[in-house]
Amino acid sequence: MTGQIHIYTGEGKGKTTAAIGLAIRAYGTGMKIYIAQFVKGMEYNELKVLEKLKDGIEYEMFGKACLLDRKPSDEDIQLAKNGYNKIKELFKSGCKYDMVILDEFNIAIHFNLITIEEALSLIELKPKNVELIITGRNAPFELVKCADLVTEMLNIKHYYASKKIEARKGIEF
Repeated sequence: MTGQIHIYTGEGKGKTTAAIGLAIRAYGTGMKIYIAQFVKGMEYNELKVLEKLKDGIEYEMFGKACLLDRKPSDEDIQLAKNGYNKIKELFKSGCKYDMVILDEFNIAIHFNLITIEEALSLIELKPKNVELIITGRNAPFELVKCADLVTEMLNIKHYYASKKIEARKGIEF
């Protein structure tokens, strides 16, 4: 099977949720999955489920915290570079995973933690059989052009804005 490149992007909710849903579907067929979460450092509740599926889904976090309201620190940059290097080595070694998810990778590019050249080099290194999923708003045109599937989550209405409802446990985190 030839692995495809998926991008889930846009301002709407559901990009990470879609990627994790796909990982669970793949896990159900016996596929091995690796998830690298960029620019995230909090313990999100989906990680509790992934921990229970660690025989087929492995994940690592390469971030400290949300970057939407602050300038990236040297530590943010180093953590993202660590993630980039991990994926690079996985791909160069032939990759023991059937699916690799780069969660919030587009955000890491947007904040210049990873260059577009580095991102494109990972796509070049991707083994042919590996399904690659990239999430995060602001997907750069260069990645969209390389992708086989691009889904944009469109925010038409959100209760955060219309009703001032804060993020809720089990729904947003």
